[in-house]
Amino acid sequence: MSRLRKAQERAAQWIVAREEPGWTSRDQAAFDAWLNESDFNRIAWLRLDEGWRQSDRIRALGAGDAAPADMAEPTGLAHVPDRASAGRWWVPHAIAASLVAIVGLGWFNIQLDLDRPAATVATKYETTVGGRRMVGLNDGSRMELNTASAVRAAVGTERREIWLDRGEAYFEVAHDRTRPFIVHAGGRQVTVLGTKFSVRRDGDKVIVSVLEGRVRVDDIGSAGIGRSTTIAGGDIAVARGPATLVTAKSEERVEGALAWREGMLSFDQTRLADVAAEFNRYNRKQLIVTGPDAPDMQIGGTFPSSKPRAFVALLRDAYGVRVEESEEAIRISD
Repeated sequence: MSRLRKAQERAAQWIVAREEPGWTSRDQAAFDAWLNESDFNRIAWLRLDEGWRQSDRIRALGAGDAAPADMAEPTGLAHVPDRASAGRWWVPHAIAASLVAIVGLGWFNIQLDLDRPAATVATKYETTVGGRRMVGLNDGSRMELNTASAVRAAVGTERREIWLDRGEAYFEVAHDRTRPFIVHAGGRQVTVLGTKFSVRRDGDKVIVSVLEGRVRVDDIGSAGIGRSTTIAGGDIAVARGPATLVTAKSEERVEGALAWREGMLSFDQTRLADVAAEFNRYNRKQLIVTGPDAPDMQIGGTFPSSKPRAFVALLRDAYGVRVEESEEAIRISD
């Protein structure tokens, strides 16, 4: 059984146990210890608990209504004898039956996928090509979205989670030791307590650049959290598939990676083909580099991200490249 599956099933057991009248301080301590074992446990609990409490079925049960016909107690669940308050005793076992169905049979469409927050608690933010957006979060943190980016944020009193669906975002995280700030990006999970960093997602490649503080980058697989890498201010981690490469103590490179926050793009001996790809993230008119030599031309400098035509003019004057412009693209060749 995968670690995700175990966390889901254990979370379901805790929900049932907490509804029972015999819940003690020792039980609470055990539950707290389980939550603190890993972010994996906490996420599984929060998602199942919130999803269940939002369902119409639990509200009907909580109101003391009779059990609907399709909620009859499944075979194999122990029958609870009548007590002074029969409704009180029936509810937890109905919940148990339904939670078993959620985890094992999928009667409800409640997703516990670690790459998807509960729709009722997450807010979506997006930017268009060339756009930037600053967002203030409920905990005092700030998030700045780069061009063509999309994130979902669930930041409240119990959790601080961000899902980077595409693009790039810079974070200034308010320090809170009791609530880690977690960013999910593809197969990676970035966890911090309070710091300044950015996360960029290009398909299956994730780039984490740390301006201040420390962050932990975890490899998330089907079996749960795998390899972990901790990086600090001045470090950049590039993760793809099972590999994570760290460029350590390069403050200038981190500043270059964050130049987009000032509307600029910074390059240090970068292939022209890669420079063009960066400009293309910010502009609808695309740069296309062709020829045997032009794509590998080395470029250095800082340029406005929204002015590809000015960049190409400098390139033509400095290197004598051939430039052809149409409505859709600017072609650069030897």
